[in-house]
Amino acid sequence: MKNHYTVEDLKNIPHNFDALVGIDSDGCVFDSMTVKQKEHFHPLIIKYWNLEKCEKEIRACAEFTNLFSKNRGINRFPALLFAFELFIDYPGVKESGVELPNCETLRAYINSGLPLGNPSLTDEIKRTGDPELKRLLEWSLAVNVEIDQNMREIPPFEWALKALKIVKEKSDVFVVSQTPEEALVKEWNLHNIHQYVYLIAGQELGTKAVHLELAADGKYDQKRVLMIGDAPGDYKAAVANKALFYPINPGKEEASWERFCTEAYDKFLKGTFDADYQKMVSDEFEASLPELPPWA
Repeated sequence: MKNHYTVEDLKNIPHNFDALVGIDSDGCVFDSMTVKQKEHFHPLIIKYWNLEKCEKEIRACAEFTNLFSKNRGINRFPALLFAFELFIDYPGVKESGVELPNCETLRAYINSGLPLGNPSLTDEIKRTGDPELKRLLEWSLAVNVEIDQNMREIPPFEWALKALKIVKEKSDVFVVSQTPEEALVKEWNLHNIHQYVYLIAGQELGTKAVHLELAADGKYDQKRVLMIGDAPGDYKAAVANKALFYPINPGKEEASWERFCTEAYDKFLKGTFDADYQKMVSDEFEASLPELPPWA
């Protein structure tokens, strides 16, 4: 297993089987999303934007955005923007006197069309010298260091591990994630499960939809491509590529993986993962993630 992957690696995944399976990592294979957000991301948001006075409020907004809403699992920069937008309108925040985050620079970067990650952010800072972009990069780098140095070990879900072993036998498998590559590789190596996938694609290689597109690249029938994930972005990536989607429902991860092992994967292999089955599992997933927070 390599420690670094390129777009060329993604394009050249060996076509050993007639089926391709992309699997998300955080919150899907590992029950790590809650820990990463609450113990690492959110304290650093508070620190870098001086929001100690409204810690309860910004935590509520960040937790809803990243864990319980339809924005679960998106890239850290749009997630931060959504959390800030909720925070600005959160009851009592404007009256608190806390300095509200400046969202315009963050929004412009997100809408720039650049691949969202520390490399492109670094280039933008060199180009513009913008102090808000500098703060954004400092926060993002600090998150990476904090997770690398202090993240407590989170094992993969028991049934996810069983699924990886099963899928590898009859499908070409790779990781599809918006987590930085370094963190992904470290986590998969730590738990010795890198052996079950050919490649680990992080945010540096583009969006999840791009990952699937480059990996499939006309080598597989659309109904022989499956995306497994726990966030709406995983579903959208599948739809963008006319692939199938199997959800790992938040809060019911083990049960979702067990059903995959005992029912869904067999349907996928036999070609009976049809429109009715896709709708059933997608509707369950959709119902688990609200669009509006409880205080709205």
